[in-house]
Amino acid sequence: MMRTVFFKKALAVAASAILASAFLTVKADEGMWLPSLISQRIGDMQAKGFRLSAEDIYSINQASLKDAVVLFGGGCTGELISSEGLLLTNHHCGYAQIQKHSSVEHDYLKDGFWAMDRSEELPNPGLEVWFLDRMEDVTGAVLDGYEPGMTEQQRDSVVRTNSEAIAGKAEKDGTGLRADVESLYYGNQYFLFVYRVFKDVRLVGAPPSSIGKFGGDTDNWMWPRHTGDFSIFRIYADKDNNPAEYSENNVPYIPKKYFKISLEGVSEGDFTFIYGFPGRTQEYIVSEAVRYISEISDPHKIALRTLRLDIQDRYMSASQTVRIQYSSKNAAVSNSWKKWQGEMRGIRKMNTVETKKENERLFEEWAAGSEYSGIVGRLDSLYRLMEPYAFAADYYNETARAIELTSFAAEYARRLEKAAGVSSPDEATQARESAKRLAAAFYKDYYMPIDKESFIALMDMFDRNIPSGFKPEYFTESMGRYGSAEAWADSLFGNSVFSDSSALTKTVAAACADEVGTDITLLTDDPAVEFGNEFRKWYMEGIRSVVQRLGSEITLLYRDYMKGHMEFNKDRAFYPDANLTLRVAYGSVQGYSPGDGTYYLPMSTIEGIMQKDNPDIFDYNIPQRLRDIYAEKDYGEWTVTDASGRLTVPVCFIATNHTSGGNSGSPVINADGDLIGINFDRVWEGTMSDIVFDPDLCRNISLDIRYVLFIIDKVAGAGHLIDEMTFTD
Repeated sequence: MMRTVFFKKALAVAASAILASAFLTVKADEGMWLPSLISQRIGDMQAKGFRLSAEDIYSINQASLKDAVVLFGGGCTGELISSEGLLLTNHHCGYAQIQKHSSVEHDYLKDGFWAMDRSEELPNPGLEVWFLDRMEDVTGAVLDGYEPGMTEQQRDSVVRTNSEAIAGKAEKDGTGLRADVESLYYGNQYFLFVYRVFKDVRLVGAPPSSIGKFGGDTDNWMWPRHTGDFSIFRIYADKDNNPAEYSENNVPYIPKKYFKISLEGVSEGDFTFIYGFPGRTQEYIVSEAVRYISEISDPHKIALRTLRLDIQDRYMSASQTVRIQYSSKNAAVSNSWKKWQGEMRGIRKMNTVETKKENERLFEEWAAGSEYSGIVGRLDSLYRLMEPYAFAADYYNETARAIELTSFAAEYARRLEKAAGVSSPDEATQARESAKRLAAAFYKDYYMPIDKESFIALMDMFDRNIPSGFKPEYFTESMGRYGSAEAWADSLFGNSVFSDSSALTKTVAAACADEVGTDITLLTDDPAVEFGNEFRKWYMEGIRSVVQRLGSEITLLYRDYMKGHMEFNKDRAFYPDANLTLRVAYGSVQGYSPGDGTYYLPMSTIEGIMQKDNPDIFDYNIPQRLRDIYAEKDYGEWTVTDASGRLTVPVCFIATNHTSGGNSGSPVINADGDLIGINFDRVWEGTMSDIVFDPDLCRNISLDIRYVLFIIDKVAGAGHLIDEMTFTD
């Protein structure tokens, strides 16, 4: 009997391990792989059609494809396409720069911008691009001095001290270097990333928003797409080709590597890979975390942003000036708003919470009696403790921090307070100038009626949905004093000196009468400053501190949980969650079926643009030049013939590459390593891929490089830029 029971238990454990492995196996085309370790995947890549070597993708001994890819502006990707520093990224990645250069007289958002020679290229102070110089596993060096008996605080101290020393040493190896040590797999591994940073990056070209943002929020995250989402910049360097601050004496950067361009196009089934900087994924979080995201966090954040977008859209549609002022802000609010909707639906459709629960049950069964026993239960308990604080943090970010005037006022006052606290006249002047620049940027793109209506709507939602025990005392007292959010808004916006730029200038002039010090008391009692400071104090002291404490405990458990999973599934190839470091993702051009009876083809053409064209709708009102070209079928050398024999121009395509935020602007490359497109989005049904990847639905959307060239040549008349490029066919 004992033997029979043991045998049955052994079979059950073995079956559980097999089933768990099935749950956890990396699905087809899933994964964001470290370039320095791509040799571990190159066999699979080559089996799927790739014709280059691992050394061609990443090398520290010779120029490789990594040297043609940059982190653009701190949150996007870009790629080099000429020997003279010409760089491609998305229109939405360059949007802030295009908007800053725009005015009613020179509306580059509406009309586009094209530098017809180098002297017309526009500088962008503050814009940086980062090339990855090298990356290496430094786990041993980071943990040098750590002993198993140490507390977690002692371990953190060892990691922090060693990481700073490693990064500091790396930055001394050359000009313009920055280095970071990043944690992977929740602290089970550490990698050093060394970047070369260029600060002179100039705007060269951008199509009008009616091309670069065609379809607007309606088409965002959707397929089929017809958006010409690209912009062009140029990197400049000093005479020795080294990074340098902006100077008229700088010259175009000569890259180690740039992409050759293929005009061959794509067909369904073609191999594709993406090289870029995906921002953040959470593929390994437990079911309790996924439940909070899909059932609580996403729905509430969607509702709050819907209120803001409705208010913005109403005013933007009534005024060209307001439209220019709020175009970038509106796009930023809308992007996550729509993504969260797709993410929430995708998680529910895949039954992700229940699937993960079953996976966790099997893991716990395997882990019984080991050092990993009980980890899932402890994680669940911590998540339940954190939930009301995480919810309050979400609401703070989407309500109080979203009020433009109060956020600006509090930050402005902090900068003047810094000026008041220094004894050096130079330091005081610098702090005041910093505040002055902040004010200039703020008032240029500020429209009070939008902000005031948003204040009323968001404070009403805060009052309705935040439990009484979590509300700031300041909020409760203010709502009691004024009786309504409307009356509170009337008082705050009516009495704040920050509501009027000229009034602020006079007040600050009085406050800064002293040559060194600053009488900050003239501003600290302002109602806008008070709002920003009081909410921030509530968040920092009562919410953030708890979230951080519980988050640290959760992260610590994830380190063991991740380690346990790697032991439990030794045959699985794990990839680290995205953290805005350079990654490779590969797949193929492929359509998909979002629902019964529907199949989306993987390519779109100019015919789709004309079918959507509508002069009465801003997002679908294409330039007349494009209509004329279409009417005459004057496509030039960018003409292709489709399967029916029709002459057309390709616009976008979709593929199975695993991408995330940060991959915007990433080069899409064919089996020979040549550029065929620019990644810019994902399909709405697959936006849950940051948490769970579905090979049937998850598709990245890319702009066909031939449409980019068509716009540059036929619409913009900027063929001189094409002359810089190198073509393979």
